[in-house]
Order: sequence, then structure tokens, then C-alpha cells
Amino acid sequence: MTDLEYTPQERPVEVLTDLFGEGLTNGQITWRPYVQPGREAVDVHWFYTGDETGADGAEAYISSFSPGAHGDLHRHLGFEILFILDGELVNDNGDRYRAGTLVVERPDSIHRVSSPNGCKMLVIREKRTLPLRDGELPDSGLVLDGALLPTG
Repeated sequence: MTDLEYTPQERPVEVLTDLFGEGLTNGQITWRPYVQPGREAVDVHWFYTGDETGADGAEAYISSFSPGAHGDLHRHLGFEILFILDGELVNDNGDRYRAGTLVVERPDSIHRVSSPNGCKMLVIREKRTLPLRDGELPDSGLVLDGALLPTG
């Protein structure tokens, strides 16, 4: 070693094990309801939230979708990484993602996900998302953008 000796620091480190096995169900994960308009039957285990990361709202969590669960319709302000750990997730474009699949949603993408039979996934967002209502367009700053689309 050099004149500057490194001494490991005591620090909180969260470690989850066996996530492709019993680690998702053996009690090591603390699930909490993800309460948000447009989201149904979803629980999460937070690693960090926008409250901790600042204005951009970076967040990471493991999400558990019960059978029939769905997320809200939203626009991404930054990149999102989804890694499916168990079950199957369905994107609103019809894509189906099974365990072991990694999905990258790009900034400004708009989508809603669901899981007919349930799934668990790791979610990492570099920035927060912007919730949208059904039929709503993303707001570009123009007066008519963001208005509800006519139905039927």
C-alpha cells in the first residue's frame, strides 16, 4: 500500500439474495403498496426514491404485480430499465417480457404495463415519470397539446 491507507467505512448496504429463486418470497423483501392514480394491485420494495435523489426524481425498486395488475399511463422524462425477475410483464404495444428479459424505455416514451398472471421486476429510473390520463398527449408547451383526444 501507499502512504494513504484505505480503511473500509461502515455504511448501510442493502443486499438481496437468490432473486431468481426463493429470494422474492422468503421474507427478505418488505413489500409496500404502490399507491398512485391509475396503478392497481402493485407492491414495491424501494431502494431509493425521488425524495432522496432530488428534483429529477431518480428511483429504484423491485415491483410485484399481482395477477391482473397494471401500472399508470405515463411519459418518461429519462431512461427506465426494467429487468423481469419472475412471471411475465405485458407492455401496451403488445410486447411480452418473461423472466430474464431486460427492457430499456427511452426518454419521452409513453406506455402502460400490466401483468395478467403476475410478475416481479427490478425498476431503475434515472428521472421521474409524468402521469397521463387515457387519451392525453404529452405536453410540448403548445396550448392544444396535452388536451384529451376525442373518443368514439
